[in-house]
Amino acid sequence: MKDYRGMSIGPSRGAALVLKGIFAFSATHKSGGKITDSYQLEITVPAEFPKLLPTARETGGKIPRDGKHHVNDDKSLCLGSPLRLRLKVSGKPTLSGFAESCLVPYLYAVSYKLQNGVEFPFGELSHGEAGIIEDYMEMFGLKSKSEVHYALELLGTRRRVANKQPCPCNCGQRLGRCRLHRTLNGYRKLESRSWFNTHRKRLGAGM
Repeated sequence: MKDYRGMSIGPSRGAALVLKGIFAFSATHKSGGKITDSYQLEITVPAEFPKLLPTARETGGKIPRDGKHHVNDDKSLCLGSPLRLRLKVSGKPTLSGFAESCLVPYLYAVSYKLQNGVEFPFGELSHGEAGIIEDYMEMFGLKSKSEVHYALELLGTRRRVANKQPCPCNCGQRLGRCRLHRTLNGYRKLESRSWFNTHRKRLGAGM
């Protein structure tokens, strides 16, 4: 985190690394222009990182807890769907990569909204499980919650077996004969079958 000199290692319990301090950033987006801002953050980095991703909390009270700024009930920042975040970090599996690809885009969007009194500049998913499903529909190219749920089930199944099952996109073909299998095979590289099974069951509990 040498690029974020306002952050330093804080006291922690267990093996996790806790970074605390002022997280300052400057970023530019074609639709929102340049934003320079800072937030007081606490970032908990699991010992298993990058297999497990960090969680970030804003401790300065700058981000409203009004249900409109994507702050979870446990006060952690909702940076994106689990699979989307893993996809982003896979390109640069370091703390700096996590900050650049996950944390800064979220903070940029929040600053843009707070400074301009408008909505998020990149569009916005629903909060919570509904937003995760919406994101997976886009990532997989599917049209419904049930299709996403079935795709996650196949991701939790051995590839050889999954390819013989009906495709989640309802094209009438087996998965192995539909181009969706290439998309799903890409996500197989990000996580284990057991992760997909556990994730599907957690989402299924809310569906």
